[in-house]
Amino acid sequence: MAQVAKLALEDGTVFSGISCGALGEVDGEVCFNTSMTGYQEILTDPSYRGQIVTMTYPQIGNYGINEEDSESARPHLAGFVMREASRRHSNFRSEGSLQDFLNRWAVVAIEGIDTRALVRRLRPQGAMKSVLSTVDLDEESLVAKAQASPGLVGRDLVREVVPDRSSEWQQPLSHWAIHPLSDDRRRSQNSDGDASPHVVALDFGMKWNIARHLYNMGCRVTVLAGNATADEVLALKPDGVFLSNGPGDPEPVTYAIETIRDLLGKVPIFGICLGHQLLSLACGAETFKMKFGHHGANHPVQDLKNGRVMITSQNHGFAINESTLPGSLQSTHRSLFDGSLQGIRRTDKPAFGFQGHPEASPGPHDAAPLFDHFIKLMRERRAEG
Repeated sequence: MAQVAKLALEDGTVFSGISCGALGEVDGEVCFNTSMTGYQEILTDPSYRGQIVTMTYPQIGNYGINEEDSESARPHLAGFVMREASRRHSNFRSEGSLQDFLNRWAVVAIEGIDTRALVRRLRPQGAMKSVLSTVDLDEESLVAKAQASPGLVGRDLVREVVPDRSSEWQQPLSHWAIHPLSDDRRRSQNSDGDASPHVVALDFGMKWNIARHLYNMGCRVTVLAGNATADEVLALKPDGVFLSNGPGDPEPVTYAIETIRDLLGKVPIFGICLGHQLLSLACGAETFKMKFGHHGANHPVQDLKNGRVMITSQNHGFAINESTLPGSLQSTHRSLFDGSLQGIRRTDKPAFGFQGHPEASPGPHDAAPLFDHFIKLMRERRAEG
């Protein structure tokens, strides 16, 4: 017999469906993702810590799960919402089913609800606090729990997802990626000191494909926890520092803001998503909570320098208030969906940030050249001595 599950929103709305994952109860901010593929990457993206993710595509799980597509060691989202969870999967790369994956990692999930109705409620009202449960089916109780849940604002969720030790990244991109660096070319580049920049990646909840991109482009990548100090970073003598994506509100992550401020001007810096926001805060800008955020793989972003438009992968619920940019920061990219700021650069130091995900996974690779710019900055700085 199917197990009933219920999703309750803080505004009093309750959706009833069927459990298709682990039994239990979770709270989180409910958001929606418009990607048609990439559900495994979404499930394992640490940026979704504290969120209940609704997939707008109607059938999820139809190509199964495989080890190669994970973006971290385990799922980090609070819960998962679908219109229909596919009971069969067909793909030669598949190593198991979505349901088995959800149960193995104790992810509470619901299917059989009208996800269109849910999204149409979130669009005008904004992302809401919510509770997803298979154990408490009393609707008044669930709504009260949703209203009392902590939400995302003011919470430091980075501390919950940072690695417990540093590491040297050695995993290349698979043959599915574009422009992979062959093993022979990598050995050749690594034998040439000028061609193998050393990147220290500050991990605030980093997707693995970021490190894979840097590694495949010839970089030596050392991953440090996002709460590392500037002295700990500089002790590794990096050619550049990468600031990763991560979950939640950037403003409470004061230790990272202080570290970035101490690093500015000493090494080239590139930040994406949360890293972009932390870099902006370190330079004196301000952030704000978005109405329902950007979560999907089809977001058009314009390069303000040349007018070109790229289609990008996005996952963030906070953004930089462009009107608060100090004189040292210049706007470089803007969303064509809502006009929000998507990119910044320091005018006096080698540092820049991008709100979207140039490594994609899932999503398009239009913004991948941003990695090339980062490597160019590191090589220029090394040439300067």
